[in-house]
Amino acid sequence: MSVIRAAAIQIAPDLEGAAGTLDRMAAAVAEAAKEGVQLAVFPETFVPYYPYFSFVEPPVTAGKEHQRLYAEAVEVPGPSADRLSRLAAAHRMVLVVGVNERDGGTLYNAQLIYGADGKLLLKRRKITPSYHERMIWGSGDGSGLRAVDTEVGRVGALACWEHYNPLARYTLMTEREEIHCAQFPGSMVGQIFADQIEVTIRHHALESGCFVVNATGWLTDEQVAAIAPNEKMQRALRGGCCSAIISPEGAHLCEPVREGEGMAIADLDLSLITKRKRMLDSVGHYSRPDIFQLRVDRKPRPPIYEMDGEGSAMAVPGEPFSDTNNTTKTELNPSEEDEANASGDGSASDRLSHRPADEEAVASL
Repeated sequence: MSVIRAAAIQIAPDLEGAAGTLDRMAAAVAEAAKEGVQLAVFPETFVPYYPYFSFVEPPVTAGKEHQRLYAEAVEVPGPSADRLSRLAAAHRMVLVVGVNERDGGTLYNAQLIYGADGKLLLKRRKITPSYHERMIWGSGDGSGLRAVDTEVGRVGALACWEHYNPLARYTLMTEREEIHCAQFPGSMVGQIFADQIEVTIRHHALESGCFVVNATGWLTDEQVAAIAPNEKMQRALRGGCCSAIISPEGAHLCEPVREGEGMAIADLDLSLITKRKRMLDSVGHYSRPDIFQLRVDRKPRPPIYEMDGEGSAMAVPGEPFSDTNNTTKTELNPSEEDEANASGDGSASDRLSHRPADEEAVASL
């Protein structure tokens, strides 16, 4: 598929809860489908809603709203996630949705990518909640720093200030993402936030040589007043919107949505990726792995491992297995090898190549 149609959807959530927000989302997807949209991106933690209250309310008084967010959060799998799956399948549309995910007693800022058949292709969690968000969400691990193959191409995603982590962005570049889906909360901080978002997504498009579809949220005047009765605090919940679609050459492909509800819709000619990377491929001919290297730990991090009788780590049932003894030999640069050998503690490769006591047991899991 050389040309696909994408939409960055900027609409207000239903602050009453997930059901109402999903209703609003279903209506928007149906409208986008009439326009021939094949990929739709929704804002950061759109379901049930971004925790705007945590930005304008001190933690000591935010407990009630935090608990209400727990009650409305999305469990994966669960009823809200199932509805998203059915919505994608019903319209044969790839959906990228931000949700507040509940896993036991912790909430996470999660991004879900559904294929056009309704299959959940990726669930990833924001690796570092930003500023006030750290009072609301836990931190994700590196297991979700991947791009996935979809009906519209190879898709990756990051949320908000993760775009200011160049190593996270570079990791997705190495995954050869063709369409990068960015999500921001919107309706925060003012025009400066919108300006920063625009710079960020255009830069990533240029550096990665991919398309960027960015969705920011929106709050109505009534919602702003409900979240922040203090008029001075209401100013903190204005502006900050830039739902846009960017080409691999860093250009806007349609008029961004900077205020109010709306959709930025554009056709993505995937041949432009080769046109850009022919000149600059940040993870190919323009990289210098002999000088710069990046190490990424993509192992899932469940809260507990059980040890078998041989001392090998085994994941608890229901949790993804992660081999903490890492059977892959660590590559060293010459200075590290010399330093390790000089210590008289055996070769560096011996010390840093940790092997499980029973490799066959690990391999059988």
